[in-house]
Amino acid sequence: MPGRKSEPEAQETADERIEMEIKGIILEPKTRSPVVVLKDENDTRLLPIWIGGAEAQAIASRLQGVQFPRPMTHDLLLSILEELGGTVEEVVICRLERNTYYAVIRVRRGNEVLDVDSRPSDALAIALRAEVPVYVLRSVLDRAAAREASEDAPADTDLSKEEEALRRLRDLSAEDLGKYKM
Repeated sequence: MPGRKSEPEAQETADERIEMEIKGIILEPKTRSPVVVLKDENDTRLLPIWIGGAEAQAIASRLQGVQFPRPMTHDLLLSILEELGGTVEEVVICRLERNTYYAVIRVRRGNEVLDVDSRPSDALAIALRAEVPVYVLRSVLDRAAAREASEDAPADTDLSKEEEALRRLRDLSAEDLGKYKM
């Protein structure tokens, strides 16, 4: 049942969580697709996640401190949670399957903890607004790194757009990780 204690929580007990910071959003140079970039505290691990334009704007507006006169969707969702007695505790990116990342927003209501299934982009937008930590399971980071390594191997077939973009993203310098223009 969505929103109840779920598989990700059980998986976490056997898997180390790595705290990550949202470093920014870039436009992938060739496709111009928004990519949210997460880094660990030592800047040793990078996790790029392709996201939609609306979600990119929601994340970028918060990173840039932009205030809107009326609540945007993620602000509204956070307000509803709080009015119902819930508090967002953290966000966990908990799975990677077929090039798709999965996340949960961990919400506490009294003594009950709920894992709410979410797209990573929405979970990250909520985490910024609630000012809570973002974690990525080590298994997800390892799987993403393994996927990237396998993409570096010579292949007989053409690379997908995402695979090509991953290669270009790995080659970006720190200066290239600029601010997403809203």
